[in-house]
Order: sequence, then structure tokens, then C-alpha cells
Amino acid sequence: MAKQLDYHTIRQIFERFEAAEAEPKGELNHVNVYTLVVAVALSAQATDAGVNKATEKLFQIADTPQKMLDLGEEGLIEHIKTIGLYRNKAKNVIKLSKILVDDYGGVVPNSRAALQSLPGVGRKTANVVLNMWWHFPAQAVDTHIFRVGNRSGIAVGKDVDAVERAIEDHIPADFQLHAHHWLILHGRYHCKARKPQCGTCLIRDLCLFEEKEL
Repeated sequence: MAKQLDYHTIRQIFERFEAAEAEPKGELNHVNVYTLVVAVALSAQATDAGVNKATEKLFQIADTPQKMLDLGEEGLIEHIKTIGLYRNKAKNVIKLSKILVDDYGGVVPNSRAALQSLPGVGRKTANVVLNMWWHFPAQAVDTHIFRVGNRSGIAVGKDVDAVERAIEDHIPADFQLHAHHWLILHGRYHCKARKPQCGTCLIRDLCLFEEKEL
């Protein structure tokens, strides 16, 4: 495991990320906060591109909890059957939609605890929604962030919870809002798991990864 980088180096890293892309965006398509919750829940162990393809027509006809309940579990399955674990995900989406209708008047709550109480919504999903919709500096640690954080020394931790805390503790406050998007995109397109593109990496000279590729 890499050592934790110091404050000044981390600030330099995020200044470069910001200069390259000032307003990084999540890549899951959605039309409102409800469809964002559904899209993130569907994205577990699936690619954003795959989820977007499945939800393109779904969200045209079921963009509220009630419309999703009207569509029903089997109707939902027809739209998302190209996504891994689709049957279990369909059950969870219908369950969470019913809870939103029955307990929240069809409105998605904006607290982490309330979001995490919904079926199929874990801490990572809740953090994505809090960050992307309500612009709360929540850190959704996925495999990309876990890898980049530990490889580089930006946020070192033995599990996702530890990396989340490391991000909150070590990344300067003015970069917290976009931190998880910068790290996800860096991991997805540059600091890849099998063939990291170190030769063209904009933080190569600041990163602590010892096995840099040319």
C-alpha cells in the first residue's frame, strides 16, 4: 500500500484535475433525482454505458415512483434485462418506489440515512445521489477511486470506508465537491486496473505508484 501524500502535493494534483476539467460530470443519464437513484442502483456491477442504454426508453415512461409501480416488476425487467443481476435489481427498484410513494409522498429524501434505508441503496449509491443532485461533498468510493486513491497516495485505505475517510481528511475542502468524479474519471480512462496509462498521466510526477508504465 502506498504512503499517504502530503497536503501540498494533493492540492497540486487537484489543481491539475480542475484545470483539465473544471466541472466533471457523472456519466449516468437521468432526468430527475428519482431516475438518478434508479440509475445508480442499477449500475452496481454494470457499466454506466450499459445502464444508459437500458434506461433510455425506461425513463421516458417511468420517471416517477408511481409510474414505475404502474409499469410493474415484469415490465421493468423487459427494459433492464441486459443488465447484470436484473431480476434482483428490478425487485429492489419496485420496493424502493413503493416506499417512496407510501412513506415520502413520492419525493426522494435528501438525507443519507433515509436514502440508505431504501432497498438496493447502499452508502455508495446514497453518496452519489447526495453529490450529483444536492451538491453535497459526499464521496462515493467505487473500485476506480479505491484503486487510484491507494496507487497514487491521494487517499490510502484498506477498504472503501477507509478510503472515503481519507478523501474527506486529506483532500482540500475546495475540491471535495468534485473529488469523486475527478478520481472516477481518472481511474476509468487513465489509471486503469490492468494497463495504467502512466506515460500520458497528468499527475505522473506527483503519484507514488511504483510500477509506472511508460
